[in-house]
Amino acid sequence: MQQYQVEVPTPDYWRRQVKCQEACPVHTDARGYVRAIAEGRIEDAYLIARGPNPLASICGRVCGAPCEAACRRKDIDQAVSIRALKRFVTDRFGANAKEKQDSPKQLINRLVDQANHRVSVRCEELSGFSSFLSEQQIAENESGKKVAIIGSGPAGLAAAHDLALLGCRPTVFEMESVPAGMLAVGIPSYRLPRELIAAEVEFIRSLGVEFRCNTQVGKDISLAEIRGRHDATIIAIGLKRSRSLPIPGADAEGVLGGVELLRDVAVGKDVDIRGNVVVIGGGNVAYDIARTVVRQTGVDISRTVLRRSGVHSVNLCSLESLEELPADDLEILEGDEEGVIRHHSLGPVEITQDKSGRATGVTFQKCLRVFDDQGRFAPEFDESDRITLQADTVIWGIGQQAELSFLVAEDIKRNERGLIEVDQETMRTTASDVFLAGDIAYGPRLLIDAVANGKKVARSIYQQLHGQRLVEKIDLTHVELPDYAREKDYEKLERVSIPAASPEQRRTSQLAIVELGYDQPQATCEGCRCLDCGINTIFDSDKCILCGGCADVCPEICLELVSLDRLAGDDMMQQVFDSRLEGEGQDSFSAIIKDETKCIRCALCAERCPVGAITMEQIRTTSSWSIEANEGVVV
Repeated sequence: MQQYQVEVPTPDYWRRQVKCQEACPVHTDARGYVRAIAEGRIEDAYLIARGPNPLASICGRVCGAPCEAACRRKDIDQAVSIRALKRFVTDRFGANAKEKQDSPKQLINRLVDQANHRVSVRCEELSGFSSFLSEQQIAENESGKKVAIIGSGPAGLAAAHDLALLGCRPTVFEMESVPAGMLAVGIPSYRLPRELIAAEVEFIRSLGVEFRCNTQVGKDISLAEIRGRHDATIIAIGLKRSRSLPIPGADAEGVLGGVELLRDVAVGKDVDIRGNVVVIGGGNVAYDIARTVVRQTGVDISRTVLRRSGVHSVNLCSLESLEELPADDLEILEGDEEGVIRHHSLGPVEITQDKSGRATGVTFQKCLRVFDDQGRFAPEFDESDRITLQADTVIWGIGQQAELSFLVAEDIKRNERGLIEVDQETMRTTASDVFLAGDIAYGPRLLIDAVANGKKVARSIYQQLHGQRLVEKIDLTHVELPDYAREKDYEKLERVSIPAASPEQRRTSQLAIVELGYDQPQATCEGCRCLDCGINTIFDSDKCILCGGCADVCPEICLELVSLDRLAGDDMMQQVFDSRLEGEGQDSFSAIIKDETKCIRCALCAERCPVGAITMEQIRTTSSWSIEANEGVVV
C-alpha cells in the first residue's frame, strides 16, 4: 500500500510556497511585483521590487535570478521571466528612468507607505523600519558613527545604502576612477549600461555616502589609517584577479587574465588581442570575456592591434560538457549567435610558444568526467587523447581571486588557505572593528548574494556600534478572496521571449545592448503566467463531507482522497490525529491531501465544493521592527 509523506501547514510552510521569494537572498517579493504588472499596477510593482534591493535597476539587467530557478511555473513549461519583468518596471520608475524621480527621502517614505499597506509575503527591507526611519536625518546626519567601506561593488554599495539609512556616515574607498567596482569594470557594457550604474550610485551618494575614487588601499592610504579614522571598517574588495593554472607556458606573451581584460576594455585601455583567441573556461565570466573579444574585433577600426593583426576566431574551451556547462543557457545561445566557437570536455596541459616566447597554441587532454560520484569536483582525464588548438592569444576565464597585499594588520588573521577568517553570522573578522562583505567573505557567488551580504553586514555593524539589536516580528494571517479569478487560459500561455538585438547589431559595439526588454503588452502577458503562489487553497475540515468532488475536477490531479493510515509525517501530524480522532483508529477515517508542486491556483476545487469547505486565501504578513538591548526593548 502506497504511503504518502505529508506536512501539516505552519507559517513557515506557507512562506515556503512562494518559492521565488524564498530563493532570493534579499527575499524580494517577486510574486508581488509580477502579479502587479499583470494587473497593470506598474508603479506598485517597482516599489515592491525596489523595497529590499538598493540595486534593483542593476539586478533587472544582470541578476543571476535564483528566483527563476526556483519558479514553480517551470514545472509546467518554463519559468516566468522574473528578471526581465524587474527590468521592465525599473526602466520606467528606477534610478535611470526618464521620468522625474523622487528624492531619496521621498522614495523611502513611499516605500514605507507601500510596505505598510500592501498584501504580501515576508519583506526583508529597511523600508519596513517606518517608525525607526522617521527618527533618522537621512543625508543630513553629521553625528552618526563613521564607517569605512573598502570596495564599491554590489556588497559595498548595499552596505553603504543601508548604513546611511541607519544613521551612520559611510565613506567608500575605490581604487578605480569610477564607483561600483566590478559592476563598472567587470560586467560588459553590452549587458549593463554605464549610465544605469552611475544613476544607482548617485542615489546612494545622495543619502550622504561619500565616495573616494582613485584611492587604492595599501598605496594611497593604509588600512591602519582608515581604521584609525572610522568606528568600523568593511572590506568588500571582491575578487579582481584572474586565476590561472600552473602549466608550461602559462607566462608566455599573449596569455592574459580575463578579469583584467574586461577591466581594460571597460576603462578604454588598449588591449593586445590578435589572431586565434582561446578563452579557457565555461562559466558566465568566460562568456563575458569571449563575447567582449568578439565585439572588439568588429569595433575599433582606429585602435591599433585589432585591425593591424586581426582576430581570426574566438574559441571557448571548457572542462565541462555542454550539458554540464555552468554558464547560463542564454549566454551559450547568444555566444553561438555571435560567433563564439565552443570546445567541450578539454583540460589544458600546456601553452605552446615560439622562440620569442609568444603563445602559439594550447594543448588539451580529454576530460572524461568533471565530478565524482558524490558530486565533488574531481576531474579525470585521458592523457593519451590530446588536441592542440592554434592560439595567438590565450585568456584565462576559470575563476577569480582577491588581491590582499594591503592586508598587513596582525590582528586580522587568515586561515591555512590564506583567506581572511570571518564569523559568518556577524561577518566580523578577528579584529573587532573590521568586517567582510561579498565575495571576499565567502567566494564567488551571484550579484544578489553580494547585495544581501552587504545589507547583513550593515545591520551587524549597527548592532555592534550601538549595542542594540534590530529585531523583526512577523505576523502571518490568511485573507479570504471571495472574488478570486485568474486570466483566461493563463496556464496555457507560453513564455514571452525577451526581445534582443540581432547578432549583427550586437557585434558592432561594446555599448550595443543585447536585451532590449519588454514593452507593456509583453510584460503584462508574461506577468499573467505567474501561478501566484501566495494564493492558497484552504480546506475547512469541519465543513468537508469528503465527497471527492474537488479531486475529480482538479485539472492537475493534485488532490487525492486517502485513508489516514496511508499518511506518514512528523509529530505534529500525529498531534493533529490525536486531537481529532479521539482514540478511534486511523483506518476508519479519510483525508484530502494536496500536492503543492502541481497546484496552479485555478480555484476549480473551490468552485466545485458543494458545502463551501474550500476557500482561496492570500498570505498577508505584517512586519514590525524594534531595537533591543540586553535588558529588553529600548526603542
